[in-house]
Amino acid sequence: MTDRMLRGIIAALLLPFWLVALAGCGASESSSKESPPEAPAVNVSVIKIEPAPMRDILLLPGDTEARHDVILAAEQDGRVEWIGPTEGEEVKKGDLVAKIDVEALKATLDRLEARHKLTDDVAERRRTLHQGKIVSQEVLDKALTEEKLAMFLLREAKIRYEKGFVRSPISGVVNKLHVDPGEFINMGKPVAELVDVNRIRVNVNVPELDIRYLKVGQKALVTIDAYPKSRWEGEVDFVSFKANPASKTFKVRLVVDNQDHRIRPGMIARVAFLRKLIPDSITAPLHALLDKGGERILFVEKDGVAHARTVSIGVIGMENVQITKGLTAGDNLIVTGQHDVEEGMKVSTK
Repeated sequence: MTDRMLRGIIAALLLPFWLVALAGCGASESSSKESPPEAPAVNVSVIKIEPAPMRDILLLPGDTEARHDVILAAEQDGRVEWIGPTEGEEVKKGDLVAKIDVEALKATLDRLEARHKLTDDVAERRRTLHQGKIVSQEVLDKALTEEKLAMFLLREAKIRYEKGFVRSPISGVVNKLHVDPGEFINMGKPVAELVDVNRIRVNVNVPELDIRYLKVGQKALVTIDAYPKSRWEGEVDFVSFKANPASKTFKVRLVVDNQDHRIRPGMIARVAFLRKLIPDSITAPLHALLDKGGERILFVEKDGVAHARTVSIGVIGMENVQITKGLTAGDNLIVTGQHDVEEGMKVSTK
């Protein structure tokens, strides 16, 4: 068999395989020319935009202090004979807190009362004798002078005796006792520290651009970092007329009822002041706002398609932001799933 005949036989045997391969290639090429399957719609949640009032809130940190913080001091030298309340105990205005040297003062007072009574009796007898021309005017004047001197000394002794009783000038809590019974104390030294926490002051430093919105009697919402779920209403009772030269801020003080004593002096507070109320405002949740290339973007849904809106913002609230341009009433704003969509993508609303 010649080579030519052999090649012909091999070609005849391989022909069917070539035909199958060519058919497969044709099918592959035709299938590759078909369009890719359509991407599924992205699940999103939307809210319909409706005009509503918006509060322009000024949120500032502050610190708390007792409405009254009093250091009781000794008004004279002496030995501390008695201490009444203990630390943490409540006292009323006028309650006795301590006694300082009252036994010695009482003895002096008793002696001077007896002396005053004696000089008063002598002066009365001298007055009678003078009327009968038995004693001279000089003798009478001397008796009257001694009576007045005794009266002055007695009055002074009564004042000193009363100063030995240290009384609370306010209703509050004994925060600290500085002395113990038996100690000697000098005049002017502290005896006890009293604080009135039934009402708490909250001090806030307000920037000069915002001080014009605040006035005495204005209400404000107060939160305390130690109690994140609690809210208190405070009332402005002082607005400084002079700025701090270093910070250029104005001191504003609020008063908050604190009958349960939960707020303690020295705690960190947050105060929300209302600057102004904006009626019929177009707003969007802060979390719906996206930043893409320095532009603020919101996505809205229309006929099952997502559309990007470049927006301008105004007042920023605690949860919402005012949209001044780019969003209108009636729009379906995408509030969840906005991170997964692009302009023109199909979406499925929940």
